[in-house]
Amino acid sequence: MTTYGERNDLTDLSATADQVRRAVESVIEGKPEVVRLSLTVLLAGGHLLLEDVPGVGKTMLAKTLAKAIDCTVQRIQFTPDLLPSDITGVSVFDQKRSEFEFKPGAVFANIVIGDEINRASPKTQSALLEAMEEHQVTADGRTYELPNPFMVIATQNPVEMEGTYPLPEAQRDRFMARVSVGYPSPEAELRMLESHGGFSPLDSMRPAADTQEIVKLIEAVREVHVSDAVRRYAVDLVTATRTHPELRLGASPRASLQLLRAARAAAALAGRGFVLPDDLQQLAVPVLAHRLLPTAQAQLNRHTTEHFVADIVRRTSVPDPYAAQRLRGY
Repeated sequence: MTTYGERNDLTDLSATADQVRRAVESVIEGKPEVVRLSLTVLLAGGHLLLEDVPGVGKTMLAKTLAKAIDCTVQRIQFTPDLLPSDITGVSVFDQKRSEFEFKPGAVFANIVIGDEINRASPKTQSALLEAMEEHQVTADGRTYELPNPFMVIATQNPVEMEGTYPLPEAQRDRFMARVSVGYPSPEAELRMLESHGGFSPLDSMRPAADTQEIVKLIEAVREVHVSDAVRRYAVDLVTATRTHPELRLGASPRASLQLLRAARAAAALAGRGFVLPDDLQQLAVPVLAHRLLPTAQAQLNRHTTEHFVADIVRRTSVPDPYAAQRLRGY
């Protein structure tokens, strides 16, 4: 049976997450699904990749989500001449003490905004690999822990844009989800012109939660129940990407873990203490598609990895959607 404490935690989580959502939506007009997915990644303890053409609000969404939480924020503008040490930090010789002192880089913050991440060289992009996976930075043989919570929100333009480098596969795999912001509807664009015309609503925005609240919410999400049947369903979805004839690179075991973590967060945001197959289906495309590589023939046929993931979701048999509730007594 569900205990009072579990229900109380979920109630607190939903209330706090709703405050953060409303704060973000007061600035980001007409994109409720994008905002919800961004919150899902935050509460799942993952990293978010925002990909779209210039001018649709990628950086504004990243800055708004960061400001909705009272925590430390650093922004890195990725350029071709950016060095790895600009991100991680560098050791500087202190003449007074006659020893080297580590000067932390921009990655030492709760939320790191990487603007136009694919405009830097692959070597510089790779400076984030250890930080994103292990929440630490190693420099000159010493390891430095990053603050908790730690989240990278990166924006990038499509690789067809001039002056961009494709993200390395290992880098893409560390992002829990990729989101396309898309153009706003005409009505949302009209409201944006009215609200953003004289001033930016981001200037008057107040944090809706603090660091400790977010840490507690992330811990509460980890307690959301996942039945054996739903866990097997997640593995079936990921395994199908590795055997698909039009994909030359399938999803990694890390993708399975992150899909399940994101599903836990989505269930918690919906006020449930258990994960349903529906949660996995809704998250499969944003969590899996950016990790896959199509074959040359698939690219010639203009088939996208989003198309392949959606097809896999349609063809994979779904387990009993209510097995989780019966196991827990809901």
